[in-house]
Amino acid sequence: MRCTAPTKATAGHRHRSLLATVTAFLSLTFVGAAFSPTAAAAPARPDDTSAVGTTSAVVPDGVTAGVAVFDRQTGTFTEQLNASTQFRSASIVKLLMALDYFRNRGPDYIVPAADRAWLEPMLRSSDDDAANYYWANHGYSSIVTRMDGDLGLSDTEPPADPNFWGYTAISARDTVTIYRYILEKAPAPVRNFIMDNLRQSTRCASDKFDQHFGIAGAFNRPWAVKQGWSGDSYPEGTCGPTSAVSARTAAGAGSAAADVNLTRPALHSTGTVGAGDRSIVAVYTLHPVGTSYGKAFTDIGRLTRSLNVPGGVAPSGKWYGTWSSQVNVRSEPRIANNVLTRLPAGVEVLVGCQKKGQSVSVPPYTNDWWAYLPQYGGYISNIYISHPANQLPDVPLCSSPR
Repeated sequence: MRCTAPTKATAGHRHRSLLATVTAFLSLTFVGAAFSPTAAAAPARPDDTSAVGTTSAVVPDGVTAGVAVFDRQTGTFTEQLNASTQFRSASIVKLLMALDYFRNRGPDYIVPAADRAWLEPMLRSSDDDAANYYWANHGYSSIVTRMDGDLGLSDTEPPADPNFWGYTAISARDTVTIYRYILEKAPAPVRNFIMDNLRQSTRCASDKFDQHFGIAGAFNRPWAVKQGWSGDSYPEGTCGPTSAVSARTAAGAGSAAADVNLTRPALHSTGTVGAGDRSIVAVYTLHPVGTSYGKAFTDIGRLTRSLNVPGGVAPSGKWYGTWSSQVNVRSEPRIANNVLTRLPAGVEVLVGCQKKGQSVSVPPYTNDWWAYLPQYGGYISNIYISHPANQLPDVPLCSSPR
């Protein structure tokens, strides 16, 4: 989810200042036997011998992508596209923070309630304040250095400016290694804590960003996701019935490791898909400067849906583009005090069925058909669907009780 920095603040999903209030958090005390990832060898993985590799990925025009899909059942990669290319991590680095937290908490790995209060929002809702707190109180870039050594990562590097944890360099293949460690090598309490929280990923992040793009939109559950975003082109990536929150980031304020691009908006989707966490999926994307959040959301969705992901099941319905900004998703096909959330401007949505409801007018158009969006659990007026017909020709009618 995000580009972050604890010392140079901007609005929304951003590099935030470390507030003095972080000291109010309870200090962590590492007790018991050490959590020692190096006690077991890092999961084996084939070398990424080419810049591209084998892939069926359909990359939208203007998008730079790094992709890796690993089938844990066969022990092979089904997709590799620029798998060793470094991207700025945005909030994917929070996985390393969570692993670092458990590093010296054995043998029972009990998480006190005070720590759950910030760890769970950090993993489920990508809370930046929680990450700022942990980063500043546990060694800044040394967190990444420790995890590099423990997990045997090849492409992950601390940010050149240690104040900006979101500028940690990471690759798709290293992300697969991280998830393989969590699933296959980490002690069961550590695995369960991290994965259970990723399975409870909230649609609205802590900063009101709609974070159910990529994996979360492309596949039915079961899935577990950790998302990331960073850039100055996402002012309308918000969700929920609240007013929009700006998501601008100071892209040039910090510096990154190696040649990691900091100028283009980034949107990343990582996690597992299928029963038993069969496939590990890592999709990193950079978009042209000025790309809207809805366009980036749509593009990473199309890319993710094109991948060969064993165990993944596509949701039923038809994908359609939308127009206008802050389109309300309503619990019923009528205008009332029934707003569930709002769509990012111009985002592509999955339409499950349609039915007639209250007539909506946006001169010179009027439409009384409404589209049910199963991934949002509500309706939008068909007037906001990018299609010339009032009734969509290839979408079934909704049956009761919808």
